[in-house]
Amino acid sequence: MAELSNYTSLRVGGSARKFIEVSTESEIISAIESAGDKPILIMGAGTNMLVSDAGFDGTVIRISNNNLESEIDACSGATLKIGAGENWDHFVATTISRGFAGLETLSGIPGTVGAAPIQNIGAYGHEASEFITRVRTYDRKEKKLTTFTSSECGFSYRSSRFKTEKDRYVILDVSFQLRIGEETTPIIYAELAEALGIKVGEKAPVVKTRKVTLELRSKKGMLLNPADRDSWSAGSFFTNPIVDAEIAAQLPADAPRWPQADGRIKTSAAWLMENAGVHKGDSIQGARISTKHVLALTNAGNATAADIATLARNAQIKVKEVFGITLEPEVNLIGLNLL
Repeated sequence: MAELSNYTSLRVGGSARKFIEVSTESEIISAIESAGDKPILIMGAGTNMLVSDAGFDGTVIRISNNNLESEIDACSGATLKIGAGENWDHFVATTISRGFAGLETLSGIPGTVGAAPIQNIGAYGHEASEFITRVRTYDRKEKKLTTFTSSECGFSYRSSRFKTEKDRYVILDVSFQLRIGEETTPIIYAELAEALGIKVGEKAPVVKTRKVTLELRSKKGMLLNPADRDSWSAGSFFTNPIVDAEIAAQLPADAPRWPQADGRIKTSAAWLMENAGVHKGDSIQGARISTKHVLALTNAGNATAADIATLARNAQIKVKEVFGITLEPEVNLIGLNLL
């Protein structure tokens, strides 16, 4: 049996009852159909999951298909269809090297292309949903191929129909629409603008923006580095909470507030944690909050999944006690629960 700790960025997790690696569409579908109605776990790079020490009592299907098809027009830009198993950052780097713009602020996010629409990954003011045109899937319920346009994907902050309808759709490939260009759209995220040496609302070279984005992520411990245990994480462990305006009004004046279209307010999970008494470097057994960023929970040395879950649960409890807000994990929990 395969030890899942060997396939996850947190380096924890027990064994899988059955483990299959697939690299073509036909292999993916065959593996899914062979599992029947029994539990399956779709795995790409293993960078956004915390697997229990008991492992997974079902079939783990590790997808590595990375075929790329492209159509390029000087006016409309490029339409790219990429296999779900392609490494996300490799894909981003390829688009930039070919002269396309749009994904540069999403550089360095760990994971695969297939995971991007599930979580609707985002960073520095942009989300993957802005560029996704179609998602092609295998529907386990109907046992057929189903393609969704962007408007049918149910995208919202760190979510989609592929996340809310859990275990139904297996993503096979994703299509993106990117423009041709050497400059970004106006930079809207203050931290990134400052690092680029520009004002919010100004543009920057795409290549430089990718470089600076990677530098920022590295300083926060959000770039995986095999030699640095302080980066052995699953990226941001919690999502930024979106709360009713009444709840936001009760937060301290210096709490970050980003108004949403529906009248609710998004605030910062990192700010809530730090102001509730959660600190960089806090540890439980081998699990530790990164010394670089409070949202990165790491395997600092022989941690178990239970250690990391306890560290996360303690952070949730502190934030709940101080601010009355329950932090929701961005990481996919396999065989584990927090609050």
